[in-house]
Amino acid sequence: MDELRPPTLLALPSYLAGHVARIGRRELAGALETHGLRLPHFAVLAGLSDFGPLAQHALADRLGLNRSHLVGYLDELERRDLVGRERDPDDRRRQRVALTGSGKALTRELKAEAGRSQDVLLSALSAKERETLTSLLRRVVAADDRARGGAGI
Repeated sequence: MDELRPPTLLALPSYLAGHVARIGRRELAGALETHGLRLPHFAVLAGLSDFGPLAQHALADRLGLNRSHLVGYLDELERRDLVGRERDPDDRRRQRVALTGSGKALTRELKAEAGRSQDVLLSALSAKERETLTSLLRRVVAADDRARGGAGI
């Protein structure tokens, strides 16, 4: 027996991608735990960092998060003074979310830690192979987003 895992599974890209995702999540989650955060918290911070202030519903949609779950993540981040919520000036019925100064600083730090966690995850690959893998995975995600008419994490 040359392989630890069944060859039938190792021939399935979906199995491989899922297993690699678990490894990557483990690495990234460990880095986030040192800050008392989880992956959805980082997704919120990264989304606001990348897109700027957003209406709460738009943030949930861009991240592929359930809107009611997002409220809980925002409550925690707001308690820690990492995000702030205010009425959306374009529609006073809605909340707009933005990073605070502390949130911006922590997000910069977390992005660096996320990069290091990905270096650990992909240490078996060359830089060119990492670029190729990322490009191929982005194509699959983009195709799914188009098919579903939206985004998701």
